[in-house]
Amino acid sequence: MSIAQNPLSVEVTLPREDVALVTVAGHLDLDTATEFQAHLANQLHHGRRHFLLDLSAVPFMDSSGMNIILRVYQEARGLPGSVHVIDPTPAVRRVLDLTGVSLTVPVSDKVDDALALIDRPEPSPRDGEA
Repeated sequence: MSIAQNPLSVEVTLPREDVALVTVAGHLDLDTATEFQAHLANQLHHGRRHFLLDLSAVPFMDSSGMNIILRVYQEARGLPGSVHVIDPTPAVRRVLDLTGVSLTVPVSDKVDDALALIDRPEPSPRDGEA
């Protein structure tokens, strides 16, 4: 019943060949997480390595949505690739911050900011040494 009340909309665009911009609208919860996961799995299957998850139209996200973000993050890191959350609503940002997900998965205000992070060279292990 909650699917009818809060349908999920997922739109995928390709700003670059290996980058999927996944724009999500609606509640990202137990009832809708499978659909979100299917879209991400499809993009992985088609060779996308970088995922920009636009959550600016997601008013609510529970642990189901969070777990999918972390799962695609783990898969993308192994490619190697990346996952970036774009412009989360305040409620979603709070969930990401309280659970520590925002410490692992970068959060950007704009798509261009996330694309700039993708283009930035990886720091070498010595960069962090004192």
